[in-house]
Amino acid sequence: MRGLLHIFLILFPFLVTSQKSQLIQHVTIVDGTGRKEFKGSVRIAGNQIVGIGKLKPYKNEKVIQGIGLTLAPGFIDSHSHHLNDVLEHPDAISTANQGVTTVVVGQDGESVPLITLISQMNKTPVAVNIASYTGQSSLREQVMGSNNLLRAATQAEIDRMKVLLKKDMENGSLGLSTGLEYESAFYSTRDEVLQLAKVAKESNGRYISHIRSEDITMSDALDEIIDIGRKVKLPVQISHIKLAKKGDWGKAQQIIELLEKARKEGIDITADVYPYNFWNSTPRVLFPKRDYTNLESSKFATQELFEPSESYLVKFAANKNYEGKTLSEIAKSRNETEPVALMKLIELSADFRKNNPTYSGTVEAIMGKSMQDEDVCKFIQWKHANICSDGNAGAHPRGYGSFTKILGKYVREEKALTLEEAIYKMTGLTAQHLGIKDRGTIASGMKADLVLFNPKTVKDNASIRDSHALSDGIEMVWVNGELIFKGKKSTGRRSGTLIKRINE
Repeated sequence: MRGLLHIFLILFPFLVTSQKSQLIQHVTIVDGTGRKEFKGSVRIAGNQIVGIGKLKPYKNEKVIQGIGLTLAPGFIDSHSHHLNDVLEHPDAISTANQGVTTVVVGQDGESVPLITLISQMNKTPVAVNIASYTGQSSLREQVMGSNNLLRAATQAEIDRMKVLLKKDMENGSLGLSTGLEYESAFYSTRDEVLQLAKVAKESNGRYISHIRSEDITMSDALDEIIDIGRKVKLPVQISHIKLAKKGDWGKAQQIIELLEKARKEGIDITADVYPYNFWNSTPRVLFPKRDYTNLESSKFATQELFEPSESYLVKFAANKNYEGKTLSEIAKSRNETEPVALMKLIELSADFRKNNPTYSGTVEAIMGKSMQDEDVCKFIQWKHANICSDGNAGAHPRGYGSFTKILGKYVREEKALTLEEAIYKMTGLTAQHLGIKDRGTIASGMKADLVLFNPKTVKDNASIRDSHALSDGIEMVWVNGELIFKGKKSTGRRSGTLIKRINE
């Protein structure tokens, strides 16, 4: 036995270098576990990390000098809408520029079947890894029809959805996602969601939800997701947790205490959060009762649910002249009050849809300022919250800058998190919340998804006015051992893979 070990140790350098090994030397390592940073080097062979510590280069080995730089696991975006952009632009600059190596899609209840995603990635190799949930709204659309969703599903329809979900789980879906605040799922009953969650549980899957309300009925919405976790006994995660009603500002700690109470009951409830005080969605979400022509509801929205003077219409197919303007500016140009203008915009969008049935794409979108910075920070600091973007390559700057904003603002400038805490919330903790076992930490045997960055200069540059501005300080990004991004440019390597759920 000792003889075999001796032979292996002699041959190990040859075996490693035969796989085109790389040595990232003299770096500060933040390994994604939350433990204190340390100095060392990391060796990659093939798609794996094979060594960590005081390592010397092998003969003819590629060496990357990282003096003054920090090496971390590649960041995992647990709630992403980057799929279309990544498929259309396979170099994935929108994600790579902020150090993201894995995007998790199928969010807010909208997904493509896993078999379709597998086919797309086989046809179009991409630079980053992709994993996906199965969206409840998409299941409803397949079974009920896209024009028949404003009602509860029948049991027969739910049963058909369960069959589709089970198939997707078999193909590698992480679990079930819902977007219960949106029309396509708003009318589904608690029982419908519960039954589908049970199917996800049977396949060792998870549940992630854009809950039914982030404002006026948030208490009931939180009760629903906690109840699912309690009854189904699967991990449940609140998508992009926030307090989006002015009357609730300052109550983040109360929400955290509620979630901690649920955790003490044995409910595995967590959250993800993005570092911005404004969201990007349809203006229709500002009417929780779906009463779009109710003036009193519109007044309540403009007073409590968002700030009209700081909320920008970023997409409006019915009148392109309104894009890039605040609701206050639009109201003034129309000689209307803000509540009336809000109702009129929704009416114009509805007319546009009716008159353009073949139109594809987003008809209207607004970036709504409705959160308090102190609450955002509290949620980011919660020990069971990981970082996400909820972004795409669109108008909201979160699509290009969420992760670098955490490192620049919340770590270096405000010191709300230590560097080790921030990296943990973007890597190791996220992997735990997703059930991903082979990524998220720097350790021998883990997949070589890595980001090399300068902690003194890293920062986001994306803004409302320039949402695609690239971040500073991200020096190099590896995905599955391949260098995909260097010096704010793609290397042309497309080494991303589809990450499937692991049966635990």
